[in-house]
Amino acid sequence: MLTEEAKTLRNKILGVLLRDARLRAGKTLKDCAAVLNCSPDAIAQFELGHKPLSLPQLEVLAYFLDVPISRFFDGYDLPPEEEHPLPPFADIMAARRRIIGALLRQRRLETGHSQKECAELLGCSTGRISQYEFGQRDIPIPELETLAEFLSIPMTRFFDETASTLARHWQIKREIERFMALPPDVRQFVAEPGNALYLQVAMRLSEASADTLRRIAESLLDITY
Repeated sequence: MLTEEAKTLRNKILGVLLRDARLRAGKTLKDCAAVLNCSPDAIAQFELGHKPLSLPQLEVLAYFLDVPISRFFDGYDLPPEEEHPLPPFADIMAARRRIIGALLRQRRLETGHSQKECAELLGCSTGRISQYEFGQRDIPIPELETLAEFLSIPMTRFFDETASTLARHWQIKREIERFMALPPDVRQFVAEPGNALYLQVAMRLSEASADTLRRIAESLLDITY
């Protein structure tokens, strides 16, 4: 059973990471409260670990503070970049609650566990489990982690890896990061639109078999000589 001590510790860890991300981004409690449509005091309670965060809330704050959601689970981090127009966070969180709940319910049914078992694990009512599964109530992250472990489903399964606004944001950042890891001369070559044909040829050659490459090389030698 998930103990109150374990919940409190996890909430405090998330709060410390959230506060660190907020201060790095130069945002105020009021700024964060505006995107979650709550009070600045609620954000302060999150940061102190006195109030539990749900994954949709954390995903929105991570987007707003320009840090990847994985930072709150494995310490991965990226520096902040330029600001972008803010998406409809309330709608995103509502949709994410439903998705997370549906994933939980599907996995629970697949593994043959009852809502009563999940309720006993968390020390809550079956009614609350039902609210979680139908996206009617935010699931505090310590409880979501406990259910994920109980149902043998990795936490990453709940992360937003679809084509939503938040997911696209991090996909673009990862693509930029991979591009910037290339040698400077390669980046310059790739960035030139006129070199697109050469890149397409290189892509096709990378997929060719050894025999095909050998024939191409022989043909080039014939042309040369």
